[in-house]
Amino acid sequence: MNMNAPPGIAHRAAMPVLIALSVTHLMNDMIQSLIPAIYPIIKAAYSLDFGQVGLITLTFQVSASLLQPVVGLYTDKNPMPYSMVVGMGFTLTGLVGLAYAGSYALLLVAAACVGIGSSIFHPEATRMARNASGGQHGLAQGIFQVGGQTGGALGPLLAAFIIVPRGQGSLAWFSAAALIAMMLMTWIAGRYAQIGKAQAAARPAALKSATQPAPRPMASIVLPITILIILLFSKNAYSSSFTSFYTFYLIGKFGVSLQTSQVMLFLFLGASAAGALAGGMLGDRIGRNKIIWFSILGALPFTLILPYADLFWTGVLTIVINLIMSSAFAAILIYAMELLPGRIGLVGGFFYGLSFGLGGVAAALLGEFADSLGIETVYRICSFLPAIGLLAWFLPSLKPARAS
Repeated sequence: MNMNAPPGIAHRAAMPVLIALSVTHLMNDMIQSLIPAIYPIIKAAYSLDFGQVGLITLTFQVSASLLQPVVGLYTDKNPMPYSMVVGMGFTLTGLVGLAYAGSYALLLVAAACVGIGSSIFHPEATRMARNASGGQHGLAQGIFQVGGQTGGALGPLLAAFIIVPRGQGSLAWFSAAALIAMMLMTWIAGRYAQIGKAQAAARPAALKSATQPAPRPMASIVLPITILIILLFSKNAYSSSFTSFYTFYLIGKFGVSLQTSQVMLFLFLGASAAGALAGGMLGDRIGRNKIIWFSILGALPFTLILPYADLFWTGVLTIVINLIMSSAFAAILIYAMELLPGRIGLVGGFFYGLSFGLGGVAAALLGEFADSLGIETVYRICSFLPAIGLLAWFLPSLKPARAS
């Protein structure tokens, strides 16, 4: 492509990469979501209490969180598109381990392998999605997030109709998805290098230097990042109460079957895909601050009502809650990227890692609370968590700093 090629050509050429990244995100997160989806099965099979169930989530999510910032920091300086294939190899190993684990300890090891695979995948994939965006960063992150959210929603549905009837060993069937993802990742890595050259040729060197973002003073970064971390905690703590314990809540309170509870968990998680895409697109138009404010605090009235609703309204309210709350992550991620320009992999790794880590800690704590206070009491306590979204008031409105 020559120096005078329109930037739109490079943007259109990058879209297949962006869509393919979304598909691999779907497969990665679908496999991850099978872990909490099988909790009712392994709880009975291994005679676990809620605390031990929460520890599985903690093991998976802590292993997914610790490496991500390190991977992101390294790949910012040394891009490694093929590292995603290695990450999916770890995920495949963990998946097979979960299918055939003979003890609780092996379950924890297998869950950790899936977490390590995720820690390698997310930072590099986030950086690639950002660079393939053609300048529409919210849309790109929305498309990327749709894949992950859809994959996360499929886990309970697959568990309800495949794993529950056929048993824990049927987890190994999903190795096919991991192998397909590895082949697709290999294609993405090769294609991504070509897209990078096309985008560089489509933009004059003078324009690139004129739009190079300048680093922000550290003093202006600390407060917003701290607020974003606290907001992520409130969001992920509330979400963890559903991914880990929603099926037990429905079975205990309403007496529904295991399959019905898994379908309702799918409806809750399925709303995430629409919320993620809408949040990314609207963030490009109306600003990240407004999306962050609405996505977390806007769910508060519905979370307060939820513990007192009947079965029908429980299903409706959970869909509304997750539709609103899921719009937050893309906006938070891009806001952080604008605070730390040039550190896309680090930001992606840190916030994905933080998301997993906070969710894991919350799941472990909520499991202990459920054992001592009861699962319904846990949901009453969690209903107040979105009130932390009031802190979004203190987030400054970002106007990109530019180097002259």
